[in-house]
Amino acid sequence: MNVSVFGLGYVGAVTSACLAEQGHRVIGVDLHAVKVEAFGRGQSPIIEPEIDDLLKRATEGNRLGATLDVRTAVAETDVSIVCVGTPSLPSGRLNLDFVHKVTGQIAEAIRDTRKSHILLYRSTMLPGSTRSLVAAMLADLVASGQVRVYYCPEFLREGTAVKDFREPSLVVIGTHDGAAPPDAEVCEIMGASPSVLAWEGAEMIKYSCNYFHALKVGFANEIGRLCKHLGEDGGRVMDVLCADTRLNISRYYMKPGNPFGGSCLPKDVSALKSFARQENISLPLLENTAATNIAHQDLFVSLIESKGKHRIGFLGLAFKADTDDLRGSPMVSAAETLLGRGYEIRIYDPHINLSRLIGANEQQIQARMPHLAQLLKADAVEVLEHSDVIVASQKCVPLDQLKTLARADQCVIDVNGWRELQSLAWCYEGICW
Repeated sequence: MNVSVFGLGYVGAVTSACLAEQGHRVIGVDLHAVKVEAFGRGQSPIIEPEIDDLLKRATEGNRLGATLDVRTAVAETDVSIVCVGTPSLPSGRLNLDFVHKVTGQIAEAIRDTRKSHILLYRSTMLPGSTRSLVAAMLADLVASGQVRVYYCPEFLREGTAVKDFREPSLVVIGTHDGAAPPDAEVCEIMGASPSVLAWEGAEMIKYSCNYFHALKVGFANEIGRLCKHLGEDGGRVMDVLCADTRLNISRYYMKPGNPFGGSCLPKDVSALKSFARQENISLPLLENTAATNIAHQDLFVSLIESKGKHRIGFLGLAFKADTDDLRGSPMVSAAETLLGRGYEIRIYDPHINLSRLIGANEQQIQARMPHLAQLLKADAVEVLEHSDVIVASQKCVPLDQLKTLARADQCVIDVNGWRELQSLAWCYEGICW
């Protein structure tokens, strides 16, 4: 294919070199004449393993050129890839000036050519940016079908960028709706087996990855500070932690939904935070772990209240399915809060038998919800028939029973991604935050 790459910085240079290596003809575009001249001779603007050899071979093979002229680059290519910088402003906000400028230039060039074109963004942009750019500068071209727009985040690490391009750990293609299959040309550029999302989802993936990486570094360093204080080997502790690929290095706990609860996580986070304070060790991530959980709990309750209904039914009360453990349960907290605000509450959980609650489990309920016996129903039918909002945190009612008892005016809030509920004719809202 004939591909133009806009922005010859880190991402643009690696993208150009690797696409040329694959056999594509690449035209690099930049506003700096010195960079364009050097790039056209096969000289890399960055220091990166293999990049110099790739650019040299591409230039010698007539697969790589560079220009300052946007119109020429667009006219001679079928795909344009935007890799320009999105630096931070002094306020911390993202500066999209370069993206806006180059999008306007590309749009005018495409209008002049009157041929179909693929525009692919790789610049890191906040969710909603691609849609805003399309609405502001490309709406007529997209509506006519002359331009197809994609957002494809890059995951290139400095020092291994060429290898990461050749063997990507993640391939994401963002389309206008996340449903229509991408053009074959885009899949060829990006690699096999892409994950296809809407523009906003693809933009969010990039930030989710980097946020997660930053959290991991911060977490490891906080554990390291604690271990250093204790005279322990922090690296060894983290090695053992990472050896658990069932819970620690896995998909477990990585599903948006409930705030965390139970008897272990709240207690141990609180104890470790208290210990760090006592020892005068600064651990900001740990300090804010409980705070973010509380914020999630508050938003959960607000979502229930936003439905404007008075009768609330809970399917599941224990903090985890197939148990009767009510300690730290987010559902108990939500029911307690709503009850205190005057809502009518009904609860069904087949595993909860008040006569069998003992120890801390019983004590917590007696302290927080002494009227729980009056709220618990022995049959799910009463909860379903007399509630206008159903909060489903567990699959404790057969789906056919839900369908039979469903009312058109009921709203179901699915806490844990109970996706079968979407097939019901109810007003459905999943909590996939």
